[in-house]
Amino acid sequence: MSLEKYEAVIGLEVHAQLMTASKMFCRCPNQYGSSPNTNVCPVCTGQPGALPVINKKAMELGVRAAIALNCEIHPESVFARKNYFYPDLPKGYQISQYEKPFCTQGYVVVQLKTGEEKRIGITRIHFEEDAGKSNHEAYGTLVNLNRAGVPLCEIVSEPDMRTAHEAGQYLRALHSILRYADICDGNMEEGNFRCDANISVRPIGTEKFGTKVELKNINSFKFVEKAIEYEVQRQVFAIENGEKIIQQTRSWNSAKNVTEVMREKEQAHDYRYFPEPDLPKLVFSSSWLDKIKKEMPELPQQTSARFKAAFDLSDYDASVLTSSKELAKYFESVVSHSKNGKASANWVMNELLGRLNAVGKEIDLSPVSSTQLAELIAKIDSGEISGKIAKTVFEEMFATSKDASSIIKDKGLVQISDPAALENVIRKVIESNPSQLAEYKAGKVKLLGFFVGQAMKETKGQANPALLNELVKKFLDS
Repeated sequence: MSLEKYEAVIGLEVHAQLMTASKMFCRCPNQYGSSPNTNVCPVCTGQPGALPVINKKAMELGVRAAIALNCEIHPESVFARKNYFYPDLPKGYQISQYEKPFCTQGYVVVQLKTGEEKRIGITRIHFEEDAGKSNHEAYGTLVNLNRAGVPLCEIVSEPDMRTAHEAGQYLRALHSILRYADICDGNMEEGNFRCDANISVRPIGTEKFGTKVELKNINSFKFVEKAIEYEVQRQVFAIENGEKIIQQTRSWNSAKNVTEVMREKEQAHDYRYFPEPDLPKLVFSSSWLDKIKKEMPELPQQTSARFKAAFDLSDYDASVLTSSKELAKYFESVVSHSKNGKASANWVMNELLGRLNAVGKEIDLSPVSSTQLAELIAKIDSGEISGKIAKTVFEEMFATSKDASSIIKDKGLVQISDPAALENVIRKVIESNPSQLAEYKAGKVKLLGFFVGQAMKETKGQANPALLNELVKKFLDS
């Protein structure tokens, strides 16, 4: 299979659930985990005569998304009916936007593994309501309408991505931005951030797009990348073997690591879009838009720039520490208490994230609080414990959630910084190693490290390293 002769053309459609208290067009709770069909009313169940009313908070969050993603916001837009007939869509149509969405022409800048940046265009963002959920059981299909009418923003990218990696980075950047701006909680397991991928392949050097295949409702970054890689290979293999790619919708089977046909892909005209007769035009005043712009929370790139300036961090360190809103808040709390930006960055990235990754936990489940980690860093800076002892203390903190102070006290780990106490240890070490002393006196100065190591061993690693080095050299040179 000649993959190198082809390139993929990838566009992503992301459905982001908006963080509102109620649904898009009614007062039913926008709440996950309730008993089936309890968060429902005549509006979201499509009862005759029930009329929708626009959720103003959902509009505000959509505008936030448009600002955060550098879109052009249109003062007037129109809701439309998207007609299709599934058991979990009781009205027989979905209220969405089509010809006149509320914003267009945005972009996201993503960081690639090569270190380069790439700008991914956003075609449009539009509002729509979610459908219900069909639960397929062995004995049949059950419909839960709790999710019907939940407010969504659909974010449609340009077909600017060429690899699964680029698609994954775009999704991660988008996910981070929406969470920083308190637009969407990004919980992929609950379906609050879902992705459809449109994929085609074409010979390198050609401009014409190939036939598009849509991969539907993938709910993890890893699966999106795997699904795209598989689908690109599948399409290239088919073309190389003289087969025709059919426009269709496929799903990702994570157990088999393959894409599978769901249905032939509909065209836009199949949905028979027309303006929603029960809703007026959506009109945003300039004063209301200006108010939202002024109240925008800090976004990831802004936080990263601030961290670099305030704490003298590298681009890489700042990007890691701002990779999630929770991590950025944790780090900032550590710094505010420890007063040492560089040490805080190193401990959070290397020790804490390393241990969290090893046990599969996120920062919000860290057994070591930000104030506890700051206390540990402060004890190193004050000379109470050495960096080496601190790592031992940290392991105990991570395992037990105890404070550094109590662990240091219980285990007798206070750093020895009393010159008189260290001098006694050094004399003992020198007297116990006469041959090494003679070699040192004869010019083998590298043995200084041997004597320091032996003295550190005698103190069980509790000697102040800088002071110990100074005193050992003084004794050996006397």
